[in-house]
Amino acid sequence: MIYNGVEIEDTYAEAFSMWGSRIVVTADTREWVMTAAASATGFATSVIGCGCEAGVESELDESQTPDGRPGASILIFGVSRSGLESQLISRIGQSIMTCPTTACYNGLDDGEQVDVGGKLKFFGDSYQSSKMLGNRRFWRIPVMDGEFLVEQKFCIKKGVGGGNLLIISKDVKSGLEAAQRAVGAMKKVPGAIMPFPGGVVRSGSKVGSTYRFLSASTNTPYCPTLKRLVKTSLPEKANAVYEIVIDGLDERSVRDAMGRGLLAACSCDILSVTAGNYGGNLGQYKFHLLEILKNM
Repeated sequence: MIYNGVEIEDTYAEAFSMWGSRIVVTADTREWVMTAAASATGFATSVIGCGCEAGVESELDESQTPDGRPGASILIFGVSRSGLESQLISRIGQSIMTCPTTACYNGLDDGEQVDVGGKLKFFGDSYQSSKMLGNRRFWRIPVMDGEFLVEQKFCIKKGVGGGNLLIISKDVKSGLEAAQRAVGAMKKVPGAIMPFPGGVVRSGSKVGSTYRFLSASTNTPYCPTLKRLVKTSLPEKANAVYEIVIDGLDERSVRDAMGRGLLAACSCDILSVTAGNYGGNLGQYKFHLLEILKNM
């Protein structure tokens, strides 16, 4: 299918189930909010090597936070319930509690509950105290600028990981412009994040490797420098490919983000857009590009 002069391949992105959580961090100033958010979502691009996938969902103004201060909403995804719980404890404890003036709250209204603040409280060395607001328990942990307030229970729920778009272009400049526009449009979708640096991936991977000790390796069919050496998936004019990976709290979030990204990418001077899949063998979710585009 040709849309706005760009070829949209008749294929689908294959995604899989993950556990997801939303946390809300606040602080006295916007600067410290985003400092804490950047630290808490650092080194969280892929579960393959990072243990989780995370990103800032949105910035929040004072009317949108539990304590009336500037805030940010963060999404964190893991492959298992226990793995996500561990990541929440370590990232909130190491990156948010340590950051000046911060507090941290559960941001989901439903799902299974895991104990986060109830484990971080021990850092208070027996001087921690609790308070109840409605049916929600919070812990006040003494720190060197006052107290760190953290909710005891955080909700986690089944989400979707691995939605993706592959943007194929004639050069780096045009491909990167399209990818950045796509990410900018996707960021407006609640419940979705693009966990890679700036939302854009240049080192896309495939399952398996010629080396037995690697479970994944560079996506050779989409590497322009290998067009003469491997069975390529690229047209002759293609010299750059950028991937955008999307994680969402539900199918709709991923689908909507992919749709907005498709439209934004196709407003640029690129050759085509496709998606990565593994023949249906990796995940249970299939996001068909033409169907998504048709319903936009």
